[in-house]
Amino acid sequence: MSISDRALWRIIDANFNRAREGLRVMEEYARFAAESVPLTQRIKSLRHRLCAVIEKHPRDVLLNARDTDGDIGAGAVNESQISRGSSEDMFIAAARRVPEALRAITEAFKTIDPASASEIEGLRFEAYKLEKEICLSIYAAGKFSRVRLYVLADPSLTNDLERFVKQCIAGGADCIQLRAKGFSDKCLCEMAASVADICRDAGVLSIINDRADIALTAGADGVHLGLDDMSVSHVRKLSYRPLIVGVTTHNEDELDAAVNAGADYVGLGPAFKTSTKPQLQPAGLDYIRLAITKLKGSGIGHTAIGGITGDNINRLIDIGVKTAAVCGCLYSCDSPKTLCTEFKSLLEGV
Repeated sequence: MSISDRALWRIIDANFNRAREGLRVMEEYARFAAESVPLTQRIKSLRHRLCAVIEKHPRDVLLNARDTDGDIGAGAVNESQISRGSSEDMFIAAARRVPEALRAITEAFKTIDPASASEIEGLRFEAYKLEKEICLSIYAAGKFSRVRLYVLADPSLTNDLERFVKQCIAGGADCIQLRAKGFSDKCLCEMAASVADICRDAGVLSIINDRADIALTAGADGVHLGLDDMSVSHVRKLSYRPLIVGVTTHNEDELDAAVNAGADYVGLGPAFKTSTKPQLQPAGLDYIRLAITKLKGSGIGHTAIGGITGDNINRLIDIGVKTAAVCGCLYSCDSPKTLCTEFKSLLEGV
């Protein structure tokens, strides 16, 4: 083996190890921190396919080229490489390391085996895509995982939307969804911006129903999509910043479609007969129980919705509901703040 060839194999060996280690760190994060089976499987698949390309070449060539003692870069680390602020920082560092290593392998293989170079190049672009998807998932899951009480703010049901939102937040609401039907875009933009500002100041999530464009313009945290709204993939293409995307589901088929589409959380319901959407038949507790079981290990959040009151919320908690969305009962009570406090107390015990 010539000196030049040995150097190329050293580059391939070192960066194969670096990429493989980085993918393993990513995989462990997806498994133990994000607790997402689909993401864990995708990272594992990428790691296995990388190994398959390398294993097409004689293992002894790689091992003979390895010279750890003679590697002038061995042991050279800076402070940022040995200090991580969080598990997310650990993931991001690994995710950035992987495509860098794959690029080095690609360049080295261009001289030795162009076919392998092409395969590694394909894996590199897949790694970039995976990094983006997981980072967006981390953002959404991290924010939504703290939500227990989810309130729907409907300006057609109150004379003072801002006061209603502030009362619910004071009572413990973790997320406010603006659900405004039949308003002009101008009016909707103004209401959305106001709700988003109030929520941001209070450290509460803001979600806009149906309209991703309004959510982005208003500075809201996310959008909730109905079955006839823009698709999740179209929302992702439209978004110039991370956006939490929720999707309505009424049955198992719709749930599967929402999960496959990449929703960050799903609405499950109607749990009971609801005054705000009387035309809908309740999906019932059996569906909600099934959905919670299917969502386990997916990294996707949930909120039960539809006809939820102080008289029936414990039935949802008993089947594993962690997040509940309330609407109608808050507009017919004497104090939205007091009722929110009661709901929050029950949900915090989950």
